Amino acid sequence: MSSTLRRFEILLPQQFNDGKEIPRKLRGQALKEVLDRFEAAGFEPISVKGYWKHEGVMYTDTLSKIVIDVPDTDENRQWMRDYKARWKEKLDQLDLWLVSYEIDVE
Repeated sequence: MSSTLRRFEILLPQQFNDGKEIPRKLRGQALKEVLDRFEAAGFEPISVKGYWKHEGVMYTDTLSKIVIDVPDTDENRQWMRDYKARWKEKLDQLDLWLVSYEIDVE
């Protein structure tokens, strides 16, 4: 039996935009919030380097990834949009990268 789900992936920065390290405890709270809501998540602590330009300034990010597979509902999509907005502010980021796509689990 298969079911269709939505996968959300959040790239979580390890530094603030000014280069100072985000405390590990704060990043842990971001993961815990997802776990409290959905009771499961994947976490890829291996660093991914991101490079992007904003208003002529080049930024380099070191990122971890949180992965969540959940039923594709309007409620879950809205919760993830709200989560992104909350953590974008808490981590003082110009943006947080949140992607989602439909997946089939066999």
